[in-house]
Order: sequence, then structure tokens, then C-alpha cells
Amino acid sequence: MAARRGDVTVPRLSRTTPAPRPGVVHLGVGAFHRAHQAVYTDRAITATGDPRWGIVEVAPRSADVVAALRRQDGLFTVLDRSGDRVTAHVVGSVAEAWHAPTDWAAVAARFADPAVGVVTLTITEKGYLADPVTGALLDDDAVRADVAAVAAGERPRTGLGLLAAGLHGRMAAGAGPVTVLSCDNLVGNGRRLGALVGEFVARLPAPLARDLAGWIAASARFPSAMVDRIVPATTPADRADALRLTGAADDAVVAAEPFSQWVIEDDFAGERPPWELAGAELVADVGPHETAKLRVLNAAHSMIAYLGALAGHETIAAAVADPAIRGAVEALHRDVLATIDAPPGWDLPAYAASVLRRFANPALGHRCDQVAADGSQKLPVRVLPTLLAARAAGRPSAAATLVVAAWLRFVLAGRSDDGRPLTVTDPARDALRAVLPSDVARVLRIAAVVPDDLATDDAWVADVARCLDDLARHGAAATAGELS
Repeated sequence: MAARRGDVTVPRLSRTTPAPRPGVVHLGVGAFHRAHQAVYTDRAITATGDPRWGIVEVAPRSADVVAALRRQDGLFTVLDRSGDRVTAHVVGSVAEAWHAPTDWAAVAARFADPAVGVVTLTITEKGYLADPVTGALLDDDAVRADVAAVAAGERPRTGLGLLAAGLHGRMAAGAGPVTVLSCDNLVGNGRRLGALVGEFVARLPAPLARDLAGWIAASARFPSAMVDRIVPATTPADRADALRLTGAADDAVVAAEPFSQWVIEDDFAGERPPWELAGAELVADVGPHETAKLRVLNAAHSMIAYLGALAGHETIAAAVADPAIRGAVEALHRDVLATIDAPPGWDLPAYAASVLRRFANPALGHRCDQVAADGSQKLPVRVLPTLLAARAAGRPSAAATLVVAAWLRFVLAGRSDDGRPLTVTDPARDALRAVLPSDVARVLRIAAVVPDDLATDDAWVADVARCLDDLARHGAAATAGELS
């Protein structure tokens, strides 16, 4: 197969050996998954020569990546970028790729395939359809429509609905036990996913609800996992480098930092890929690892994204190079490290320092507005725990409060301090913009990002209002500099 690049015809990636056999179904075919779980699985298959763990990629919405993977026999390139250095690795762990809206019969068949032992997910925080404060399953049109679809044996539209339908089909087919492994940035992601699936199933009509709930309890496991790798959006430069380094056009290429980490709770329903041979850690308790990562890395990422975008920085690397923003992150890290325990074998101050070094990698070009997306879903798990823990200890976190204010300023203003428009992607955007920004207490309640007792705390609301005023009057850099 070949692709046109200007006036030149170049070959596409294509296999010279058979693809692995389907053994893992994955929901959400985004860049992070392709640069993370697909790479670990590729290495595990290579290490053992066992072809049973090929990935069945399932896209809940967009068909673009599915089409690219099909054109390329499931192959794609991962570029590792660090400074001026870039290396390429062609990943061969994809067995099949399907677009759920148009290929539902094939997707349902794979869920019901006894050869499939693991289902993994990267559907982003908002894909879990959970209330950002309570964590309970939403009661909205999307959930109700998917419950009706599963009950009728029809195709659901959301990632959570697709999973519930897949489990129903697996039960009906007698396909055996399955492990469902969340790879999204949620606290206790496995436990939460299992609970949300349970709530979804409970809304199905009896006796289906009873039967499916019993089958899941007996045959499914939902281990938690912590994932880490910085994977920015793919650029034309990435596609050009993939062509230069592999000699083939690649429409599914992704770029990432060299660092990668995967910590998995060792609680599986049956066989699984030997991911530990690829560098994954199998542990009894993922909790300390995910807490450290969410509060040290992800919270800092959000802080840099909002302050950086407001200050006019295009990329995370440029923002973290700003002394005022870097100082604010260091202040946030001090508050975080005072509220958490180190995972076994971790040096938390060294980990915090390594996070800043990784963010400073200019080769990634990770855009502030990309990291800033969906803050109303991210802040409750990244920033609020530090704020609440510090408050409970009698030492309120000005740094964590500033992150909340910077997010609000980013969403409400939609412009940088020098007046340039910002790309604001957040499910709470329209609801927030319908409220007068001066009514901070109401804004916080509508945002549903902080618990009621904090949103109604006059002193803390006043702190947020002061931060918002400082951001508007003095700008993000000057306001961040006050924390140093």
C-alpha cells in the first residue's frame, strides 16, 4: 500500500509477519493509549513470542484512527522525543481496529470471544459519566439512552454503555471470565469503574439487571492502575519524522517523552498479557502510586496549563520555563508533599523535581490548551484532595486555590492576558459563562467541582475571588509570582 505526499508516492506501513491474535479489547483509540498500553503489549508479545494478546481497538466515536490503522495493517509509529533527539519504534500489537458506531456487530463479537481475557479503557475522565463531586453515575439523557439500548440489545453510544453491552454479550455467550482494566486518571479507577458499571446495570430492567450483576460479581475483576507518559497531540512534524525514520507514511503516528510508567493492581480474572516483562509493575495496592501521580504530576500539569495559557505561553515547556509559574508549581508541590505518603521505594521530593524536568522537555510541544481541556472533570481528582487535606490540617493551600481560580479565569475569560483568544474545551463552560463572574460563590456551585461545604465557605470563596481579581488586574505571571 502507498500514500501520496505531494507529488511523491511513498509506501505505507505494512506487515511482513502475521498480526497477533485478538486477546485484549481496548475502548478509546487515542494517542495516549497508542503510546502507552499498546507499546507495553507490543513489548510483551515480542518478549514471549506469544501472539495471543493482540489488541482489538474500538473507537467509540471518531473513525479516523481506525481507518488509518486498517490501511496500515494495524501498524503505527511511536516517536520518542527528548531535546533534539528523536527515535522511532513501529508498534505491532494491534490485531484489529473497529469503529463502534458502524461496526457494532464485530465489536460485540469480540467482547463475546472466549479468547479475549482483558478489556482496557482510555475514555478520559468525562467518559465515565460520573458526577465530578459525588462520583455517582449521572442521570442524564446519554445514560438513559444507553441503558435503553443495552436492554434492547442495541448499540450504546458512550464508552461506559459499550462496556456494559459488551459484558452483557459475554455473559450471554458464556465466554468466561474477563478483567476490565481502567487506564484513565481517576482515583481508584478500577474500583470506581466497577461501581459505575454496577450502577448502570442496576438501571436495566429485571431480571436482566439481577442476572448481569450476578455474572459480573462472579466473573469480572476491575483492578486499578496508574499510568504515566506525556503524549502531546500529533503534529505535521511528527508525521514527517515518522516518514523520514521509517521510510513509510504513517497516519496514526504518535509522539511521546521517553519516560513511561504503568503500575497495575494484581487482581485478574484469568490469563493476561505478561506486561511485567515490558516494564509494568504488578502490585497489591496501586493507591499510593496513583495518589502521588495525580497530586504531584497531574495537578502541576493543570496549574502550568492554566497559568501558562493565561500568561500567553503556547506550550507546557515554555510555561514551566517562566520563573513565576515554575515557582508557583514548586509552592504547590510543597503543599502536596505535606499531605501524602510516599509509595514504597519512592523519594517524593526527587519525583517532584523529575516532573518539572519532564515538563521542561521542549521537544514535546505539549500545548497548554490541550492539557487545560476538561478541567471541571480533572480538578476534583488532581487538585481538590490537596486543598481539602491542607485545609483539614489547618494550613490552607494558596497554591491549590490559585489553580481553581486560574481554571475559572481560563474558562470564563477565554482570552490570554494579552487578549488572544484561547481554545476552551470544558463540559462546564457554557453553564459557567451564563453566570456573572463576579458572583464567585454561585460560579463555584454551578461548576460542581468542589464539595458544597467548601463552595459555601465564605473565607475560601473570598480567597478564590481575590485570586480571580489578581489574575484579571495583574495577569497570571504576576499573580503566580506572589506564591514563590
